[in-house]
Amino acid sequence: MEANSQIGRAESHILHTYNRYPIVLDYGEGVYLYDTEGKKYLDFAAGIAVQALGYGNREYQEALKGQIDKLMHTSNLYYNQPTIEAAEKICAASGLDRVFFTNSGTEAIEGAIKAAKKYAYAKDGRTDHEIIAMEHSFHGRSLGALAVTGNAHYREPFEPLPGIVKFAEYNNLESVKRLVNGKTCAIILETVQGEGGIYPAEEDFLRGVKEICGQEDILMILDEIQCGMGRTGHMFAWQKYGVKPDIMACAKALGCGVPVGAFVMAEHVAKASLKPGDHGTTYGGNPFVGAAVSKVFDIFEGQKILKHVREISECLTRQLEQMREEYGVVKERRGLGLMQGLELEASVPAGEVSAKALEQGLILITAGNNVLRFVPPLVIEKQHVDEMAGKLRAVLGQY
Repeated sequence: MEANSQIGRAESHILHTYNRYPIVLDYGEGVYLYDTEGKKYLDFAAGIAVQALGYGNREYQEALKGQIDKLMHTSNLYYNQPTIEAAEKICAASGLDRVFFTNSGTEAIEGAIKAAKKYAYAKDGRTDHEIIAMEHSFHGRSLGALAVTGNAHYREPFEPLPGIVKFAEYNNLESVKRLVNGKTCAIILETVQGEGGIYPAEEDFLRGVKEICGQEDILMILDEIQCGMGRTGHMFAWQKYGVKPDIMACAKALGCGVPVGAFVMAEHVAKASLKPGDHGTTYGGNPFVGAAVSKVFDIFEGQKILKHVREISECLTRQLEQMREEYGVVKERRGLGLMQGLELEASVPAGEVSAKALEQGLILITAGNNVLRFVPPLVIEKQHVDEMAGKLRAVLGQY
């Protein structure tokens, strides 16, 4: 078969750092993907929460085609109009003041960490500052982002990692307080933990961390790479709680398929942290990705995506809760909006369920060993939720 041939070619030349599913995807339409054999899949993974608009959005595609015909790259030695517009829109949506565009979420985390360390260095000239991160967190795989990722399995082969990082228990404010000292320069956390199992922050916890940061002049960094850009029914998940960070990292659906991330900060941080020469990127914020980001914000507003997410997420939550009640292998449902998880019994590997779902024509991904993750395109409708539930029930019924 042609797919097997292509998979063989990939395995011969691409570094084996992913255990890929044995299909070759060819194209997408709406919320469906098709492989090279012509099989159709309902997509409830959205490229790991990236394809918020699904596939084939005409307005988005025309914006990118138009920019390709004009100008794709110039470097950051010059200004370009699409990225200026994108910067204005992300600042307006977040209420923050300054943005630096990166190529990925991991790079956004790296930049946020650098800004926090420079902010602290500018105050006291010391280089021994500490960062508090959360257990079971995930922030990326470069060395700096890995250093603040709260899973020893990811960190251990690459230690020693840069910086001094201490890990607190997520949603346990006292565990954070115990780690704060005069060297603490930042507290970093996901507003909704993704890889760690789809755990939303509790409001009292988030407000408590913000209060600590305000009292001690510590910077609060929120990782909205997966949970941001409308996925919870708010443009950024922290807006549900009314707790604005000093620095925010975002990516994934920011570009809806174009590789782009950003870290965004308050003016007081910008004035006292990164200066010319402290940070840079060749590709980041070029006209092509700027056009993508700018158009994404336009479409979100024009199609009232946030309102739609709030409405359709009720359908998803209801279906998942019903499955929790129906199947003994499902222990718990967690999440916000269209970022949901079903925790399975330890005896039922989530990866195995995901593989069986693929056979049913349903794309699902996992979060850890025993959580099924639901991060579909934000444009799904009720019939897609019902279709997903039917396919997943066919799998869960086998257990």
